[in-house]
Amino acid sequence: MVDPPAIPGVRRHFVTARGIRFHVTEAGPADGRPVLALHGWPQHHYAYRHLLADPPEGLRIIAVDLPGYGWSGPAPHRWVKDEVASDVLALLDELGLDRVLLVGHDWGGYIGYLMVLREPERFDGYLVLNMAHPWQTPRTVLPHLWRFMLYQPPVAAFGTLLHQRTRFLHLMFAKGVENHAEFGPEVVRAYADRFRDPVVARAATDTYRTFLLRELPRAGRNGETRRATVPIRALFGVDDSAVHHSLAAAETAQADDYTLERVTNCGHFITEERADLVRARLITLAADTSRPDSQV
Repeated sequence: MVDPPAIPGVRRHFVTARGIRFHVTEAGPADGRPVLALHGWPQHHYAYRHLLADPPEGLRIIAVDLPGYGWSGPAPHRWVKDEVASDVLALLDELGLDRVLLVGHDWGGYIGYLMVLREPERFDGYLVLNMAHPWQTPRTVLPHLWRFMLYQPPVAAFGTLLHQRTRFLHLMFAKGVENHAEFGPEVVRAYADRFRDPVVARAATDTYRTFLLRELPRAGRNGETRRATVPIRALFGVDDSAVHHSLAAAETAQADDYTLERVTNCGHFITEERADLVRARLITLAADTSRPDSQV
Protein backbone atom coordinates (compact mmCIF):
# COMPACT_ATOMS: atom_id res chain seq x y z
CA MET A 1 0.00 0.00 0.00
CA VAL A 2 1.20 3.49 -0.86
CA ASP A 3 1.99 5.51 2.29
CA PRO A 4 0.13 8.77 2.95
CA PRO A 5 2.02 11.82 1.65
CA ALA A 6 4.19 13.54 4.23
CA ILE A 7 2.78 16.58 6.05
CA PRO A 8 5.07 18.17 8.67
CA GLY A 9 3.97 17.88 12.29
CA VAL A 10 0.80 15.80 11.87
CA ARG A 11 -0.42 12.90 14.00
CA ARG A 12 -1.99 9.92 12.25
CA HIS A 13 -4.13 7.15 13.68
CA PHE A 14 -6.99 4.81 12.83
CA VAL A 15 -10.39 4.82 14.51
CA THR A 16 -13.14 2.27 13.88
CA ALA A 17 -16.74 3.54 13.77
CA ARG A 18 -19.78 1.68 12.43
CA GLY A 19 -17.45 -1.02 11.16
CA ILE A 20 -15.30 1.40 9.13
CA ARG A 21 -11.60 1.81 9.85
CA PHE A 22 -11.14 5.57 9.47
CA HIS A 23 -7.76 7.10 8.76
CA VAL A 24 -7.52 10.33 10.77
CA THR A 25 -4.83 12.99 10.38
CA GLU A 26 -4.54 15.65 13.08
CA ALA A 27 -2.55 18.80 13.79
CA GLY A 28 -2.63 21.47 16.45
CA PRO A 29 -2.95 21.01 20.23
CA ALA A 30 -4.66 17.80 21.28
CA ASP A 31 -6.77 19.83 23.72
CA GLY A 32 -7.53 22.57 21.19
CA ARG A 33 -10.94 23.42 19.84
CA PRO A 34 -11.77 20.60 17.40
CA VAL A 35 -12.28 21.30 13.70
CA LEU A 36 -13.48 18.40 11.56
CA ALA A 37 -12.37 18.74 7.91
CA LEU A 38 -14.00 16.61 5.17
CA HIS A 39 -12.62 16.28 1.64
CA GLY A 40 -14.32 15.44 -1.66
CA TRP A 41 -13.59 13.55 -4.87
CA PRO A 42 -11.00 12.95 -6.27
CA GLN A 43 -9.05 13.64 -3.11
CA HIS A 44 -8.41 12.64 0.50
CA HIS A 45 -7.14 14.36 3.65
CA TYR A 46 -4.15 15.81 1.74
CA ALA A 47 -6.52 18.46 0.37
CA TYR A 48 -6.10 20.13 3.79
CA ARG A 49 -2.30 19.81 3.86
CA HIS A 50 -1.74 23.57 4.23
CA LEU A 51 -4.17 23.84 7.14
CA LEU A 52 -2.64 20.76 8.77
CA ALA A 53 0.91 22.05 8.33
CA ASP A 54 0.01 25.44 9.83
CA PRO A 55 -3.02 25.04 12.11
CA PRO A 56 -4.47 28.26 13.51
CA GLU A 57 -3.60 28.89 17.13
CA GLY A 58 -5.83 27.00 19.55
CA LEU A 59 -7.48 24.85 16.88
CA ARG A 60 -7.18 21.08 16.58
CA ILE A 61 -7.53 20.22 12.89
CA ILE A 62 -8.94 16.73 12.32
CA ALA A 63 -8.85 15.77 8.62
CA VAL A 64 -10.63 12.49 7.94
CA ASP A 65 -10.43 10.21 4.92
CA LEU A 66 -14.07 9.47 4.11
CA PRO A 67 -15.13 5.79 3.86
CA GLY A 68 -13.29 4.02 1.07
CA TYR A 69 -11.20 7.10 0.25
CA GLY A 70 -7.56 7.73 1.05
CA TRP A 71 -6.45 5.24 3.67
CA SER A 72 -9.84 4.60 5.27
CA GLY A 73 -11.46 1.21 4.93
CA PRO A 74 -14.45 0.58 2.68
CA ALA A 75 -18.00 1.43 3.65
CA PRO A 76 -20.50 -1.45 4.12
CA HIS A 77 -22.88 0.43 1.81
CA ARG A 78 -22.68 1.83 -1.72
CA TRP A 79 -21.73 5.32 -0.55
CA VAL A 80 -25.28 6.32 0.30
CA LYS A 81 -24.77 9.89 1.48
CA ASP A 82 -27.08 9.63 4.51
CA GLU A 83 -25.15 6.53 5.58
CA VAL A 84 -21.83 8.31 5.17
CA ALA A 85 -23.17 11.13 7.36
CA SER A 86 -24.05 8.49 9.98
CA ASP A 87 -20.55 7.03 9.65
CA VAL A 88 -18.90 10.38 10.32
CA LEU A 89 -21.21 11.21 13.23
CA ALA A 90 -20.30 7.84 14.74
CA LEU A 91 -16.63 8.73 14.27
CA LEU A 92 -17.17 11.89 16.30
CA ASP A 93 -18.60 9.71 19.06
CA GLU A 94 -15.54 7.44 18.95
CA LEU A 95 -13.25 10.47 19.12
CA GLY A 96 -15.18 11.72 22.15
CA LEU A 97 -16.20 14.96 20.41
CA ASP A 98 -19.59 16.30 21.40
CA ARG A 99 -19.31 19.56 19.46
CA VAL A 100 -17.01 20.73 16.65
CA LEU A 101 -16.46 23.32 13.98
CA LEU A 102 -16.97 21.79 10.55
CA VAL A 103 -15.22 22.33 7.23
CA GLY A 104 -16.35 20.51 4.09
CA HIS A 105 -15.33 20.61 0.44
CA ASP A 106 -17.10 19.02 -2.55
CA TRP A 107 -18.74 15.73 -1.42
CA GLY A 108 -17.40 16.39 2.05
CA GLY A 109 -19.42 19.60 1.89
CA TYR A 110 -22.55 17.67 1.00
CA ILE A 111 -22.01 15.21 3.84
CA GLY A 112 -21.46 18.21 6.11
CA TYR A 113 -24.84 19.65 5.19
CA LEU A 114 -26.54 16.36 6.01
CA MET A 115 -24.88 16.31 9.42
CA VAL A 116 -25.67 19.90 10.42
CA LEU A 117 -29.30 19.42 9.36
CA ARG A 118 -29.62 16.16 11.28
CA GLU A 119 -27.72 17.02 14.49
CA PRO A 120 -27.19 20.79 14.62
CA GLU A 121 -26.41 20.70 18.32
CA ARG A 122 -23.05 19.09 17.51
CA PHE A 123 -21.74 21.91 15.33
CA ASP A 124 -20.74 25.45 16.31
CA GLY A 125 -20.41 26.57 12.71
CA TYR A 126 -19.87 25.29 9.20
CA LEU A 127 -17.39 26.51 6.56
CA VAL A 128 -18.46 24.93 3.27
CA LEU A 129 -16.20 25.12 0.24
CA ASN A 130 -17.27 24.93 -3.42
CA MET A 131 -20.37 22.87 -2.86
CA ALA A 132 -24.01 23.48 -3.71
CA HIS A 133 -26.32 23.81 -0.74
CA PRO A 134 -29.09 21.19 -0.44
CA TRP A 135 -32.06 23.53 -0.98
CA GLN A 136 -32.29 23.03 -4.72
CA THR A 137 -35.25 22.80 -7.07
CA PRO A 138 -35.44 21.60 -10.68
CA ARG A 139 -35.48 25.27 -11.66
CA THR A 140 -32.15 25.99 -9.95
CA VAL A 141 -30.43 22.77 -11.02
CA LEU A 142 -31.52 22.24 -14.63
CA PRO A 143 -29.52 25.14 -16.16
CA HIS A 144 -26.34 23.60 -14.71
CA LEU A 145 -27.09 19.91 -15.09
CA TRP A 146 -24.83 19.74 -18.14
CA ARG A 147 -21.83 20.35 -15.89
CA PHE A 148 -22.60 17.18 -13.93
CA MET A 149 -23.05 15.22 -17.14
CA LEU A 150 -19.53 16.01 -18.32
CA TYR A 151 -17.89 13.76 -15.76
CA GLN A 152 -20.37 12.11 -13.38
CA PRO A 153 -21.89 9.48 -15.75
CA PRO A 154 -18.45 8.25 -16.89
CA VAL A 155 -17.31 7.90 -13.27
CA ALA A 156 -20.56 6.15 -12.32
CA ALA A 157 -20.35 3.73 -15.25
CA PHE A 158 -16.62 3.17 -15.73
CA GLY A 159 -15.06 4.67 -12.61
CA THR A 160 -12.93 1.70 -11.61
CA LEU A 161 -11.36 1.46 -15.06
CA LEU A 162 -10.91 5.21 -15.39
CA HIS A 163 -9.22 5.57 -12.02
CA GLN A 164 -6.97 2.52 -12.30
CA ARG A 165 -6.00 2.40 -15.98
CA THR A 166 -6.13 5.94 -17.39
CA ARG A 167 -4.92 9.48 -16.72
CA PHE A 168 -8.49 10.63 -16.12
CA LEU A 169 -7.70 12.28 -12.77
CA HIS A 170 -4.75 14.13 -14.25
CA LEU A 171 -7.18 15.62 -16.75
CA MET A 172 -9.68 16.52 -14.00
CA PHE A 173 -7.08 18.51 -12.09
CA ALA A 174 -5.78 20.16 -15.27
CA LYS A 175 -9.27 21.37 -16.18
CA GLY A 176 -10.59 22.18 -12.70
CA VAL A 177 -7.75 24.32 -11.34
CA GLU A 178 -6.86 27.98 -11.82
CA ASN A 179 -3.81 28.05 -9.53
CA HIS A 180 -1.72 25.33 -11.15
CA ALA A 181 1.25 26.11 -8.91
CA GLU A 182 -0.50 24.16 -6.14
CA PHE A 183 -1.00 21.12 -8.37
CA GLY A 184 2.43 20.10 -9.54
CA PRO A 185 3.11 16.51 -10.61
CA GLU A 186 3.84 15.31 -7.07
CA VAL A 187 0.52 16.61 -5.74
CA VAL A 188 -1.51 15.12 -8.59
CA ARG A 189 0.29 11.80 -8.07
CA ALA A 190 -0.61 11.90 -4.36
CA TYR A 191 -4.25 11.73 -5.41
CA ALA A 192 -4.17 9.75 -8.65
CA ASP A 193 -1.94 6.97 -7.31
CA ARG A 194 -4.24 6.34 -4.36
CA PHE A 195 -7.26 5.93 -6.66
CA ARG A 196 -5.51 3.05 -8.41
CA ASP A 197 -6.30 0.97 -5.35
CA PRO A 198 -9.44 -1.07 -6.19
CA VAL A 199 -11.17 -0.19 -2.90
CA VAL A 200 -10.68 3.54 -3.47
CA ALA A 201 -11.63 3.35 -7.14
CA ARG A 202 -14.80 1.48 -6.17
CA ALA A 203 -15.70 4.11 -3.55
CA ALA A 204 -15.48 6.83 -6.20
CA THR A 205 -17.65 4.82 -8.58
CA ASP A 206 -20.25 4.18 -5.88
CA THR A 207 -20.26 7.84 -4.90
CA TYR A 208 -21.55 8.89 -8.29
CA ARG A 209 -23.55 5.80 -9.21
CA THR A 210 -25.64 6.07 -6.06
CA PHE A 211 -26.05 9.80 -6.54
CA LEU A 212 -27.20 9.62 -10.16
CA LEU A 213 -29.41 6.54 -9.89
CA ARG A 214 -30.96 7.06 -6.46
CA GLU A 215 -30.26 10.34 -4.75
CA LEU A 216 -30.62 12.88 -7.54
CA PRO A 217 -34.00 11.50 -8.73
CA ARG A 218 -35.25 11.38 -5.13
CA ALA A 219 -34.15 14.97 -4.53
CA GLY A 220 -36.04 16.02 -7.65
CA ARG A 221 -39.23 14.51 -6.22
CA ASN A 222 -38.73 15.48 -2.59
CA GLY A 223 -36.55 18.50 -2.00
CA GLU A 224 -34.82 19.29 1.28
CA THR A 225 -37.27 20.85 3.74
CA ARG A 226 -35.16 21.07 6.89
CA ARG A 227 -33.85 24.49 7.84
CA ALA A 228 -30.28 25.02 8.98
CA THR A 229 -29.80 26.68 12.37
CA VAL A 230 -26.00 26.38 12.44
CA PRO A 231 -24.04 29.43 11.19
CA ILE A 232 -22.90 28.60 7.64
CA ARG A 233 -20.16 30.41 5.74
CA ALA A 234 -19.93 29.36 2.09
CA LEU A 235 -16.69 30.10 0.25
CA PHE A 236 -16.76 29.50 -3.49
CA GLY A 237 -14.17 29.75 -6.27
CA VAL A 238 -16.24 31.13 -9.15
CA ASP A 239 -14.13 29.56 -11.91
CA ASP A 240 -15.39 26.13 -10.86
CA SER A 241 -16.24 24.11 -13.97
CA ALA A 242 -18.00 21.36 -11.99
CA VAL A 243 -20.39 23.27 -9.68
CA HIS A 244 -21.81 26.70 -10.46
CA HIS A 245 -21.72 29.26 -7.66
CA SER A 246 -25.41 30.08 -8.14
CA LEU A 247 -26.19 26.69 -6.57
CA ALA A 248 -24.80 28.10 -3.31
CA ALA A 249 -26.76 31.36 -3.49
CA ALA A 250 -27.80 32.92 -0.19
CA GLU A 251 -31.18 33.84 -1.69
CA THR A 252 -32.20 30.18 -1.99
CA ALA A 253 -30.57 28.89 1.21
CA GLN A 254 -33.05 27.94 3.91
CA ALA A 255 -30.84 28.84 6.82
CA ASP A 256 -30.96 31.19 9.78
CA ASP A 257 -27.38 32.42 9.28
CA TYR A 258 -25.85 31.86 5.85
CA THR A 259 -23.44 33.92 3.76
CA LEU A 260 -21.77 33.26 0.41
CA GLU A 261 -18.39 34.71 -0.53
CA ARG A 262 -17.43 34.37 -4.19
CA VAL A 263 -13.69 34.08 -4.85
CA THR A 264 -12.35 35.23 -8.22
CA ASN A 265 -9.44 33.58 -10.05
CA CYS A 266 -10.11 30.34 -8.20
CA GLY A 267 -11.40 27.00 -9.47
CA HIS A 268 -13.02 24.06 -7.75
CA PHE A 269 -10.12 23.07 -5.49
CA ILE A 270 -10.22 26.08 -3.21
CA THR A 271 -8.74 24.25 -0.20
CA GLU A 272 -5.39 24.32 -2.00
CA GLU A 273 -5.78 27.12 -4.54
CA ARG A 274 -6.63 29.62 -1.80
CA ALA A 275 -5.43 27.91 1.37
CA ASP A 276 -4.65 31.31 2.90
CA LEU A 277 -8.24 32.48 2.51
CA VAL A 278 -9.69 29.19 3.80
CA ARG A 279 -7.49 29.49 6.88
CA ALA A 280 -8.49 33.12 7.45
CA ARG A 281 -12.20 32.38 7.14
CA LEU A 282 -11.90 29.46 9.53
CA ILE A 283 -10.24 31.71 12.10
CA THR A 284 -13.05 34.24 11.71
CA LEU A 285 -15.73 31.56 12.06
CA ALA A 286 -14.03 30.20 15.18
CA ALA A 287 -13.95 33.68 16.72
CA ASP A 288 -17.56 34.42 15.78
CA THR A 289 -18.79 31.16 17.31
CA SER A 290 -16.57 31.02 20.38
CA ARG A 291 -18.02 29.60 23.56
CA PRO A 292 -16.86 30.06 27.19
CA ASP A 293 -15.24 26.61 27.14
CA SER A 294 -13.63 27.12 23.70
CA GLN A 295 -9.94 27.72 23.17
CA VAL A 296 -10.60 30.36 20.44
